[in-house]
Amino acid sequence: MTDRPPPRAPKSSRRRELLTFFILAFGIWPILAVGIVGGYGFLVWGFQIIFGPPGPPSH
Repeated sequence: MTDRPPPRAPKSSRRRELLTFFILAFGIWPILAVGIVGGYGFLVWGFQIIFGPPGPPSH
């Protein structure tokens, strides 16, 4: 076993990895988060349309 440092990644690989990170961090994940929160809000809205808003039963 040798004590050589691991080989460095080629510049093109590093650039592609950085580009992938930025696309995920500022593109796909924010859109996915907004979609999930919006979908949850839509489900709550639909539930309240059918069953009424939460709270004590009205007299």
